[in-house]
Amino acid sequence: MSSFSRLGVPAYLSDTLVGLGIHRPTPIQAATLPDSLASRDVLGRGRTGSGKTYAFLLPVVTRLAHGTTARPTAPRALILAPTRELVSQIHEALVPLARAAGLRTQTVFGGVSQHPQTTALRRGVDVVVATPGRLEDLIAQGHCRLGDVEVTVLDEADHMSDLGFLPAMRRLLAQTPRRSQRLFFSATLDRAVDQLVRQYLTDPVTHQVDAMGAADEGTMAHHVFHIEREHRLAILVDLTSAPGRTVVFTRTKHGAKALTRQLNRSGVPAVELHGNLAQNARARNLDAFHTGRASTLVATDIAARGIHVDNVDLVVHADPPAEHKAYLHRSGRTARAGNSGVVITLATPDQVHDVRGLTKAAGIAPTTTRIKGAQHPVLLELAPGERVVSDPIEEPATPRTRGSSAGRGSGSRGSGSRGSGSRGGRAKVTAPQAASTGASPRRNRPARGAGGGQKATSAGARHSAAAFSSGRR
Repeated sequence: MSSFSRLGVPAYLSDTLVGLGIHRPTPIQAATLPDSLASRDVLGRGRTGSGKTYAFLLPVVTRLAHGTTARPTAPRALILAPTRELVSQIHEALVPLARAAGLRTQTVFGGVSQHPQTTALRRGVDVVVATPGRLEDLIAQGHCRLGDVEVTVLDEADHMSDLGFLPAMRRLLAQTPRRSQRLFFSATLDRAVDQLVRQYLTDPVTHQVDAMGAADEGTMAHHVFHIEREHRLAILVDLTSAPGRTVVFTRTKHGAKALTRQLNRSGVPAVELHGNLAQNARARNLDAFHTGRASTLVATDIAARGIHVDNVDLVVHADPPAEHKAYLHRSGRTARAGNSGVVITLATPDQVHDVRGLTKAAGIAPTTTRIKGAQHPVLLELAPGERVVSDPIEEPATPRTRGSSAGRGSGSRGSGSRGSGSRGGRAKVTAPQAASTGASPRRNRPARGAGGGQKATSAGARHSAAAFSSGRR
């Protein structure tokens, strides 16, 4: 008997999990599954990456597996999530479980044509995974009704509240049967979520496992770099050209776009993720980051919640967040599932006071270092390994091979690697060779092992670096 079966998960679902390489429940799953499988209302609190998705998918599928067939436009289960990306990731995890149980599923979110969504709803869908806005639109048009819902899930309930979805969540919950099961999962329990719990959950069981608060200092190391603005890009290029996956956060969509362009011009394959991108572009960029074609994801807070990428080694707050909850959620992109990770916040002189306040509010005691340019040894300490850059590129792509250095195309990046994703094909440069200022550190130095080739800084790279350093983002 598997560990999941001991918690009450049906054998065919346990076998499906084993086939996916999932053998043991996480703490949040072990805590909540006995109650949720017994049809209790559950409030589960656990930080990002704690395994909440299967904690609610397994009871949803188990409950619906042997029930009636869904009627047209009337789903039997509803899962609400704050972003299109999270909806897609939940659905991806749901599909094999639903297939094993013979259930039909459908995603509902904006930014894409609603025709495939309405067509599926008319045919009858067991589980709808949706963002609140598009779901309300379809309900208003008569394409969906919630009177047959047997179980409702709110995932990232606090983030949906932060994004202004609280009224929509209330309206949608009010349309589900009062006696139906409700499962709320949240990283934090703020006043808004507490109101939803008191209003819509019946005799709920609360489980708090690894809840969002002060991060696990054993797996996540927090650092603050006091820097001058003109050194910011050089430091970012140095950190992101180290081995492994990096997520860099900016405050604005324009800042994310500009920084992504600057990193690519500096030879770091990077993609952007923010609200100005069309859905197909967001999906394409996330896929590039997942598969390793891009080693760096530059994102606004849209990626701070729910976007799951394995083995993110480093999170960099290029722009410090506005408040401590955002800091914690951003930082949660690394040190997931028991792995270790590093979080670095860049603070210019005018930001030092605010950063000190938000780390204190987050319960974090970071190590603070004054950094003057990209030659400081702490950069190599926190992001170990050879720095690898390619020719300047405008669009993220697999960089072409340069030189004849052995092992260049094999994905091997030497000792001290922080991850397994390949950045093959880029010239290796060992820190601290980087110049302490300017757009393209290491550009005017011979690349080690690159056949003696020498890189020249392009005018475009110099121009974009000046824009970033001066704050025109």
